[in-house]
Amino acid sequence: MIPEQTIEKLAALKLRGMTSALEQWRKSGMKDLDPMDLLGLLVDAEWTARENRRLTQRLRDARFPVAATVEAIDYQHSRGLSKQKLLELMSSRWIHAHQNVIITGKTGLGKTYLPCALGNKACRDGYRAFYTRAPNLFSALYRARADGTFPRVLQRLSRAHVLIIDDFGTAPLEAQERRDLREVLEDRYGLSSTVITSQLEVKHWHSFIGDETLADAICDRLVHNAHTFKLDGESMRKKYGLRGPKSENEEEK
Repeated sequence: MIPEQTIEKLAALKLRGMTSALEQWRKSGMKDLDPMDLLGLLVDAEWTARENRRLTQRLRDARFPVAATVEAIDYQHSRGLSKQKLLELMSSRWIHAHQNVIITGKTGLGKTYLPCALGNKACRDGYRAFYTRAPNLFSALYRARADGTFPRVLQRLSRAHVLIIDDFGTAPLEAQERRDLREVLEDRYGLSSTVITSQLEVKHWHSFIGDETLADAICDRLVHNAHTFKLDGESMRKKYGLRGPKSENEEEK
């Protein structure tokens, strides 16, 4: 079979990685490759291409608001961020163990960047992540109840290995929101990981949630197996202004 026909059939089979690698091999002039070596090269190219496409899809589905990576985290800014604790999370073992992460602190200290960076690393390690702000989550759940898609939305949230809920505690919870949050966490408990960011310290969550029984249930599913970060110090936006730090930028919270 002539090479052009082979390339056409690979393309028809949607083996894009193999197609590209075979074309590059033809142009390279490396005609003395052993057949098994050539086959290995083509299979590796297809594998890599598919993994890259899966990663691109995971990152798209995650809906991160900032392009954050763990490699770009700024440890120079004094904000009480433990580099050792964060390095432990970079292995993603906490996701395999179904543990949570809680990040509290004032605005401007990276409370959005840090979970997005961990979520990005999770996607790169093969896990599914999803980012949402707490007000948007409750609005989505409210609409789902109204149009009958609530079970489907809960199922979609439960499929995320890492669910990031940003800005928890910015507005008082209504009774239905408390119940919905418990539903979300109940489906995830012991099966997946949740990341919560809040300006409120954990010790104030009970009074914020409002209902003592539901507050106990919600905090029990979030706090007891969580890695906690309490950020403090000068706002990174205030410190760097328009210049922005070398890694994290002024979009952080």
